Amino acid sequence: MTVAPDAEPEAARTAPRRHRGRAAAWTAGIPLAGVSTVIGFRVADSDGFTPVPQLLAFLPWLLVPTAAGLALALLARWRLGMVWGVVVLSLVAWYMEPNGNTDAPRGDAVAELRVMTSNVEYGRGTKGLIKAVREERPDLLFVPECDHACAALLREELPRADYPHREAVAAYGPEGSVILSKVPLKDPHRVRATLGMPGAIADVKGHPVRILLAHPMPPMPRQVDLWRSEMRELQEYAADGDGRSTIIAGDFNATQDHAAFRSVLDQGLRDAARLAGSSRTPSWPTAVPSPLGTQIDHILATPDFAARDARFLEIGDTDHRALVVTLTLHRPDGTDR
Repeated sequence: MTVAPDAEPEAARTAPRRHRGRAAAWTAGIPLAGVSTVIGFRVADSDGFTPVPQLLAFLPWLLVPTAAGLALALLARWRLGMVWGVVVLSLVAWYMEPNGNTDAPRGDAVAELRVMTSNVEYGRGTKGLIKAVREERPDLLFVPECDHACAALLREELPRADYPHREAVAAYGPEGSVILSKVPLKDPHRVRATLGMPGAIADVKGHPVRILLAHPMPPMPRQVDLWRSEMRELQEYAADGDGRSTIIAGDFNATQDHAAFRSVLDQGLRDAARLAGSSRTPSWPTAVPSPLGTQIDHILATPDFAARDARFLEIGDTDHRALVVTLTLHRPDGTDR
């Protein structure tokens, strides 16, 4: 049999293309498999194990490896990879949407509270916080990682005439926490945790409001179980409210993409930043441009609060942005009287 003169050269040319196609398909599969694992835990309403909880904190940025995997699948003409990439891309985009109820409270508005929370990173951001407090004039101020020096500076620069009521866990380093309040506080209490999480009952124009500073340990690779445990403490505190007006504010070390955080919300709380249209605005870390960060600082409130004017502020010398929001308390029973 006679072989066409150009048959062998054509086969020789085709083989490298097939090889490049298989290499591209393998390369596409790697990011798609990684993102599929993470998004699979999100679908299953679980935080999984390291590195899943750490990656869930930056879920919107999973679009980047997903798009890269899809592009490589298209380059390789890998049909299964194309379908896989489109499905994963759709899931990531779906879960980027804010979640949670945003219905306005019923009943008369009875009081307005300006609430601020700011992790000052071992007290280093205290001076910047004081400047922000003087400008924003919050009624309630929650300060995680406020050590002895931070507490003393707040006491000196924000006199009791401005903030006559205070609750604190006095400690060195990140364990210290302070709540300053213009409204009366009583019945001080704490949530059991590694870092200070003080609380009290605030008297808001005759309406009792449970308040708590949140600061669970972060989900570092070797302490994910501890993080889960302390998030569960916050969940139980929220559940114990039994419908009473409640505000929990601070550094949650968790985002809306963490099942542990959603479990806290499921106890009848809503994220004030979400209500005010800022659910994806990053609060940490300040070392990277704002769009690259994630939101782990939150102000949560029961549905008898409306929220507006949520803003994230750069105060300097801390890896967190401060969050300030205006909450309006409506009659807790939802009736007009």
